[in-house]
Formats: sequence, structure tokens, C-alpha cells
Amino acid sequence: SFHDQERVFGRIWIDVGAASAEQNDRFAELLAGYGVEIAESVSYVLDPATLQESASNTIAKMKAAGVTSVIFNGDAIAPRDFTREATAQGWFPEWILTGSVLVDTNVFARTYDQEQWANAFGLSNLSARVAPGQGGSTFIYEWWNGTTPPADDTIGLIDPNPALFYAVLTAIGPDLTIENLADQLFEASPTARGLTVPSISFGDEGRWPADMEPDHFGVDDITEVWWNPTKVGIDELRNEGEGMYMFVDGGIRYLLGEMPETPPKAFDPEGAISMYAESPDSEQSPYYDPLPSAPVND
Repeated sequence: SFHDQERVFGRIWIDVGAASAEQNDRFAELLAGYGVEIAESVSYVLDPATLQESASNTIAKMKAAGVTSVIFNGDAIAPRDFTREATAQGWFPEWILTGSVLVDTNVFARTYDQEQWANAFGLSNLSARVAPGQGGSTFIYEWWNGTTPPADDTIGLIDPNPALFYAVLTAIGPDLTIENLADQLFEASPTARGLTVPSISFGDEGRWPADMEPDHFGVDDITEVWWNPTKVGIDELRNEGEGMYMFVDGGIRYLLGEMPETPPKAFDPEGAISMYAESPDSEQSPYYDPLPSAPVND
């Protein structure tokens, strides 16, 4: 981090249409409200044919503007090109994470230039991970079926929506209508808060400003993370290697307005964890054997 140098912020953001530009302007307005000025803001389009050229131009602009800290809002592939180009141009800024989908996963972060990503930190919607075999989508599938999931590389992305749907379906009962589905989602209390699970709610729960409710997105809390390029561990595809995200204070999560005003703990190993060997006691699920009809018993 920049202990003796005032930060100069830049933004790199993905452009997927008119809404992207509107959201970018809104984001800049919100930052300005906190006294944060953006020295350079550059958008990009996720096109393999032009991404390298875009990265070269973008990094050159950031470097020329004296940017020390890049706020990244984009996809999980582009940082590979941006970070490699930054190193090629001899420019080593901070990379600030904003919860962009999959950028905060180990499997993607390991593909980025590690000399660059050693300076990556920020916020994540993901929760602190638990060792394979202790919980999660893959564990549940193997517990029930006795085999590895056919979609073992994407089950973590596939599972959450069906899991939510069937939980709500159980609560609805026999009168299954779209109206009752919506009612159950919006009337249910927020799920429990923890370290290895996000807290989810829908509707008007008072967790967001009035103009952002009713909430249709689900996950309400965030955690602070930073990248450790030398930490050895298992990524989301169960590949062991170097490079792991570290969850500050064991992965403690915050709702809007709860983030402490003390300096962030990025790159502080004390209390940070890359993965729990087993779920914390308060978050462990009771174990029971699958039903006799489960495929694992065939």
C-alpha cells in the first residue's frame, strides 16, 4: 500500500451497453460524495480479438494520469491481460476489488500476473471457504450420489439458484403459484449471518436505502479480502497451487453501513484465513445418512 504517497484513483470498467455507462456515472457520483476523485476512467469491451490492444491503451492512459490505485469493475478474464500489460509497461498499482463476479475466486486470480495481483485487495460478496469434503455444493452432491458431479467445474455456479428455489418451494406448500413464490421470498426473514455463508434476503428488510428496496438480489453482506500470491492451497476446482485469497478477520461480514472506519486490514496476516479446515462450530450442519433411495446406496 501507499504509506507515504497519496492515492490517485483510476477506474477500469466493462461496457456491455447503455446501462454500463449510467452505472459508471452513478458510481463516480457516489465516490465524489466521499471525496474520491477519479483521475482516469476507461471502459473496455470483452472481445478476445481486441482485448490485448485495449489493455495496452488502457494501461498507458492510467500510467500517464499518475494513477496509483485501480478500481476494477469488470469480468474475470480481462484482468489477465490488464495485469500482464501493466507489468510489461513497468507500472505496478494497487488493484481494488469491488465484488466483480469471479474476479474474487482463486481459480481466476491465479491466471493474473502475480507480481501485479500481489497488490490486489478489496470487497467480496463471496464467503470464506471451507475445505472440500466438509460442506458446499460438491460435498452435498457426493454425499447423495456417491460420485463426483458431472459439472464439477461449475457446480458452485449452478447450485445456488436451484437450492434457493427448492427451499422456497418447501415453504410454499401445496398451493404453488408464482404469487406465492414471490410472497415467500419477500416475507421470509433474512438468513443467518456467518463467516462461511452470506446472509440472504429479498424484499423490504431495511437493509438497503429506500430507493434500493424492495431488494431482488439476495446476498446482502460483504467481506474484505486480499491476495496472497505465495499461499498454497486448493482453489474452487480442487487444484492445489500457489495463490489464495485471504479473508480478513476470519471472513467477518458486514451489511451496508457496518464497515468499520478504522484502516482496512489488507495484507495483514493476523486473523486472516484462506480456508477453514472445517466449518466454525456455530455454522456446522448436523450429519445424517442419505435416504435409502439415494443413488449412493445403489
